[in-house]
Amino acid sequence: MKEVLLLKYGEIVLKGLNRGYFNSVLESRVKRALKNVQGEFYYDYAQSTLCITPSDDADIDAAYERVKKVFGVATVCRGIACEKDMDDIQSKLAENVDFLLGNAKTFKCDAKRSDKKFPLKSPEICAICGGTVLENRPDMKVDVINPERVITIEIRDRQAFIHGNGEKGAGGVPVGSSGRAMLMLSGGIDSPVAGHMIARRGAAIDAVYFETPPYTGEAAAMKVQTLAEKLTEYCGEIYLHSVSLTEIQETLVSTCKERLFTLLLRRFMVRCASKIAKKYGAGCLITGESLAQVASQTMLALGVTDAVSELPILRPCIGLDKEEIVVRAREIGTFETSILPYEDCCTVFTPKHPDTRPDMAEILEEEAKLDVDALVERALATDRFIKLG
Repeated sequence: MKEVLLLKYGEIVLKGLNRGYFNSVLESRVKRALKNVQGEFYYDYAQSTLCITPSDDADIDAAYERVKKVFGVATVCRGIACEKDMDDIQSKLAENVDFLLGNAKTFKCDAKRSDKKFPLKSPEICAICGGTVLENRPDMKVDVINPERVITIEIRDRQAFIHGNGEKGAGGVPVGSSGRAMLMLSGGIDSPVAGHMIARRGAAIDAVYFETPPYTGEAAAMKVQTLAEKLTEYCGEIYLHSVSLTEIQETLVSTCKERLFTLLLRRFMVRCASKIAKKYGAGCLITGESLAQVASQTMLALGVTDAVSELPILRPCIGLDKEEIVVRAREIGTFETSILPYEDCCTVFTPKHPDTRPDMAEILEEEAKLDVDALVERALATDRFIKLG
């Protein structure tokens, strides 16, 4: 059996004059995803579907898993290519009926005839192919309302395809079609989900992690690196920056009011992240903040944080509750890493009674005690990065 992969495009089919651009970006992302998979792959795009034909030695199972994580792909199907001839279609269907049906007990046939010149109409194609299935699998029953398996026969301009139930792809639009963003990546549950959500909207992602040696150790840094590596399965290459906030945190503890410590620290983190983002061409910051989840994420607190950013801050989790975020973390494979018990810089010096209704005048009064620019400059001097993916 000669299998092919059929990648059904989703949202980008609705684009207008720039649709060609999105198509080219998506095809490039698919090729990048399959770059290190065994074998050769040949690509043919037509009618909102990318057909991938593997060489005889290709690992199609690995390829199938990879392309399901490419943003911009709505559905992925494993199928068989046929000549646009009912004899060949019936022959291929008979040969591969077990592959197409699996362990299902009920089925129906569905025909999609985009080539209107094909001599048979869709109901006729379905009737003939349904008969072929029953001849080769007399144990099967037809169920047109709620079948366990749908066998789809597509008649396209250049050839025909047969495939079973497709699997849902990653959806969204291809990474790189909407610019670049800088993710403020902690070791928690929320920020990897936030990065995934914005990458799904087409942004290429880099990340910055704030550490506080010796208060945070190598295990915490490796946890964040693992999270970033998991995101590369969807986002492609990520440059992960690490910046030390030790001097800033120790200065805040010795100089400023404890109840404002978290907010003051967040403002320093945003200042540093903004400068790194601008240096490397990112157009926005991403955080995993959710409204009212913790003290630093009240509406007033978020406003205090936003005030120092040189770039827009995107918060895709802002309206999600914790359980919704956990569900998404499990889906993308980051949850088990996120719950490992290694502290990040935000939890090391957390005040007992953080201020949830900060006053900007008081925040500025506290920062006036500090040489803010010098502290930021020295923190940025510790920036080191690695390329992942």
